[in-house]
Amino acid sequence: MCGILGVVGFSAVNQMLYDGLILLQHRGQDAAGIVTCEDRKFFLRKANGLVRDVFEAEHMMQLPGNMGIGHVRYPTAGCSSSAEAQPFYVNSPYGIALAHNGNLTNADELKKELYRTDLRHINTNSDSEILLNILAHELQIQGGLKATQEHVFKAVEAVHKRCKGGYAVVATIVKNGIIAFRDPYGIRPVCYGKRETEKGTEYMVASESVAMQALGFELVRDLAPGEAIFITKDGEFYNKQCAQNPKLSPCIFEYVYFARPDSIIDDISVYKARLRMGEGLVNKIKRIRPDHDIDVVIPIPDTSRTSALEVAFHLGVKYREGFIKNRYIGRTFIMPGQQERKKSVRQKLNAVELEFKGKNVMLVDDSIVRGTTSKQIIQMARDAGANKVYMASAAPPVRFPNVYGIDMPSAQEFVAHDRTEDEICKEIGADWLVYQDLEELELAVRKGNKNIKMFDTSCFNAEYVTGDVSQEYLEHIDSIRNDRAKESRVMNPAVIDLHNSN
Repeated sequence: MCGILGVVGFSAVNQMLYDGLILLQHRGQDAAGIVTCEDRKFFLRKANGLVRDVFEAEHMMQLPGNMGIGHVRYPTAGCSSSAEAQPFYVNSPYGIALAHNGNLTNADELKKELYRTDLRHINTNSDSEILLNILAHELQIQGGLKATQEHVFKAVEAVHKRCKGGYAVVATIVKNGIIAFRDPYGIRPVCYGKRETEKGTEYMVASESVAMQALGFELVRDLAPGEAIFITKDGEFYNKQCAQNPKLSPCIFEYVYFARPDSIIDDISVYKARLRMGEGLVNKIKRIRPDHDIDVVIPIPDTSRTSALEVAFHLGVKYREGFIKNRYIGRTFIMPGQQERKKSVRQKLNAVELEFKGKNVMLVDDSIVRGTTSKQIIQMARDAGANKVYMASAAPPVRFPNVYGIDMPSAQEFVAHDRTEDEICKEIGADWLVYQDLEELELAVRKGNKNIKMFDTSCFNAEYVTGDVSQEYLEHIDSIRNDRAKESRVMNPAVIDLHNSN
């Protein structure tokens, strides 16, 4: 999971790119980068760290130009190497810089093709660099001293034929413009907006609508699966469907956890989707525990707040903020090592004892992945004096790896792996546990856009929408995502596998 951004304007775009990346910071906290273009040159700044730490005043002054792209990245497959920071750049043809959110499931095969057939060298272990070189190769085949919209769309058509998996891409070509495109299943999100100025129409492309709306851009729409758009440096807009048989199947985990609640993704309000998740969850609680003795509903901040509000309202019990969050600790879901994750939970949350003491508490979380955080938080609730501690998850049990850009751990490390719900409950130390049903989760999200017939729900049911994910590939993913492999790469950062998610 990463955040991508692109802007074509009529004045300097460096500040807009910076502000936009700040708004997408929740999508990646490991590294950040910006490329701008002026005349015939790219200007690049990227490094490990949060946006505010990567870019200081001196760096911003060195990013001139009316066109540029940006990226925020989170640690993938345990890697925090600055060599993996984006955007990436190639000088031929034209000069192209690219940023990517997603994961190519055929990256190994593509890397070999690039060397043997395209005669291109890949210098990092990122599939984003592979994607960039494939795009560059296909553009070079088109020929010409300038990349026209016809050249761009033919190149993207070829990219779709060669690349498998989930991806949302933004790229910029020196003196030409910005390209954005989405995989044929629309797994990873990307949208675009515009704003009118005295000089003409300015455009922004972003992973989430919140980035453009906060900066005064009007959300136009999400890119369709397989669609590409090309915005010239002069503000001319072109679009084309570049995939055969596209089928919208967005990642449902965006709505559960990743996206900000104030974003709109594929015409669905993330906030309202989470409200409906709460409604579905409370209906199940009433069905399986009609005689419940819940005194108070407490969310595990931040993502679960919206669902927890609905649970409390429909149960007719108090909603309270029982945990105070230290906002300067990163999201534990994406930390590379188990020991670091365990340490950070206690640093990140602190219980308000008066909300727990002597009460039967229902904790609500957006999902339960490893169970590490849940187990510690349940113990924190008991230490704060809770009489009983119940746990509710707004998502079904996570049992299978995601291969489309979410760096979930090895399946062996999921708390739900080979366990029943009663066994999970015992493992995390709850008095009882309730999960959202998958059908209810899909219904909660689809209600916002009934034209969506399918979601990528692979981490819940092992149904991979691209149809090309083999058991061999899953075993390979498992071998590089387990904690032992990740801790080895933290100690030896040069040893990084190709299949990291971006």
